[in-house]
Amino acid sequence: MPINITMPALSPTMEEGTLANWLVKEGDKVTSGDVIAEIETDKATMEVEAIDEGTVAKIVVPAGTEGVKVNTLIAVLAEEGEDVAAAAKEASSFEAPAQSASAPQDEASSGGTSSSPHPEVRAERASPSTKAQEGEDEAPAASPLSVTASGDISPAGVESGSKSRTFSSPLARRIAKEAGVDIASIAGSGPHGRVVKRDVEAAIAGGTAKAPAAAPSAQPAAAPAKAPAAQAMSDEQVLKLFEEGSYELVPHDNMRKTIARRLVEAKSSIPHFYLTVDCELDALLALRQQLNDAAPKRKNAEGKEEPAYKLSVNDMVIKAMAMALMAVPEANASWTDANMVMHKHADVGVAVSIPGGLITPIIRKADQKSLSAISGEMKDMAARARERKLKPEEYQGGTTAVSNLGMFGIKDFSAVINPPHATILAVGAGEQRPVVKDGAVKIATVMSVTLSTDHRAVDGALGAQLLAAFRNYIENPMGMLV
Repeated sequence: MPINITMPALSPTMEEGTLANWLVKEGDKVTSGDVIAEIETDKATMEVEAIDEGTVAKIVVPAGTEGVKVNTLIAVLAEEGEDVAAAAKEASSFEAPAQSASAPQDEASSGGTSSSPHPEVRAERASPSTKAQEGEDEAPAASPLSVTASGDISPAGVESGSKSRTFSSPLARRIAKEAGVDIASIAGSGPHGRVVKRDVEAAIAGGTAKAPAAAPSAQPAAAPAKAPAAQAMSDEQVLKLFEEGSYELVPHDNMRKTIARRLVEAKSSIPHFYLTVDCELDALLALRQQLNDAAPKRKNAEGKEEPAYKLSVNDMVIKAMAMALMAVPEANASWTDANMVMHKHADVGVAVSIPGGLITPIIRKADQKSLSAISGEMKDMAARARERKLKPEEYQGGTTAVSNLGMFGIKDFSAVINPPHATILAVGAGEQRPVVKDGAVKIATVMSVTLSTDHRAVDGALGAQLLAAFRNYIENPMGMLV
C-alpha cells in the first residue's frame, strides 16, 4: 500500500515549517536513511531522512512552500512492486490549497507533534479511512451533527437558519458569538471559504461585522454583548497611516514569527522582576590577559601557529553565571504549574545574533567545564548558529541564559526571560568609572549587569543572592579556576 510521508516535527515546539528543497523527484527510488528533503524551521535548516523504502510516487507539497503544518502530507511513496501511477492517483485526493503560507490556515493546533529531536520522516500506511490533513476543510457530508438553540440539526461548523450554509471553525464561531456579530455576514478566507479566526477579528476591527438578527422570543431581550478587548491594528489599518509608495513590505520569516510569538507569551505569562548590580572588572581582565598569554600554540589549517584558545570576557561571564547557580542552587530552577524543577547542572544559554533574529545555543554543564572548553564550544556553536546549522538539542532547554550587548556600547538593559528558564542575565559594557575605595575616589573598569527573574520561581531576595555570588566570581576570578 502507498506510504504517506508527512511534515516531520523537528523539535518539540515546531508547529510548521518551510519545505525548502526536495532532494528527490517523482519516480526516484529511495531507501531508509536517504536524505530526501530540506526543512527550514524557525531556527535552522535541517535534512530529513526517509525511514521507508519505495519509489516517490507523488510530491504533494512543492519546494519553497511556507507554513506547512506538522503532520501535513508532503509526499507519497509506492512500495516495491506497487503501481506507482495508482499510488500517485490516490495521493491526489490529499492535496489542499491551504499548504502555503499565502493561503490562510485555520487556527487548530497540531495534535500530533512529535517530541523526538531526530529529523526522521514520519510515515503512515494509507487507507480509505485516512483522515484529511490538518488545515483542510472536511466535506460537508462528513460533518458531525449538532443541535442548535432552536432545536434544528445542522452539520458542525454550519450556521443554521440561513439560506446558504456558512462553514466556520469552532474558534471563529466562539469569537463571533462573544462579540455579538453574525458570522454569516463574514466572508471566509479559509479552505473552501471557511470562516476562521482571522476573518472574524478583521471584520470586528474594520467595523464590517453585522449583529445577528434577533430571534422571535417571548422572553425579554438579552443585554447586548460586551465590546471585545482592544486588539492590535490590522495590516490594512497600519498601511493606511502611511503614504502609498513610501514603504515596502518584507514578509516575516518563520524565525521572526516565532520570536514575536514567544516574546509576547513570555512577557504576558511570566512576572518579570529586575535586579541590577555593578561589577568591577580589573582583576578579571588581568587574569584573562595572563591566561591568553599562556595559551599553548598550535598550527591552523594554513600551517600557521596560533593560540589554542583566546578567552573573551563573555566566556568568563558564562562560567561565573554557571558557578553562581551552583553556589545558590535554589535559583537554578524552572517553574511549572505543578512543580518547581530543580536542576542539578547549570546549562547556560548564550544569545547569539544572526540574520533575521537571534538564537540561544546552550553550554551544557558549564559549571564543570574549563574556561578554554567553554570558549571553544561557544565559538563553534556561534559560527554554526549564523549558518543555521545548529541541532535542536543544541539550542533547546537550558537552565538560564546570558545576553551580552556590551560590545555594542550598551551600558545596561533588561532582557526577556526565555522559558523554561527562570532567569536571564543582561550584560552591559565594561567602562572606566570613578569609584570610592577607602574614602578616596579611584578609577575602575565597571560593568553593569541586570538579572531578570521569574518571580514565581526566583523572588527578589533569592535573585539578590544569585547576583551577589555572580559578582563575587567576577571580582575574584581566580575562584573560577579552582
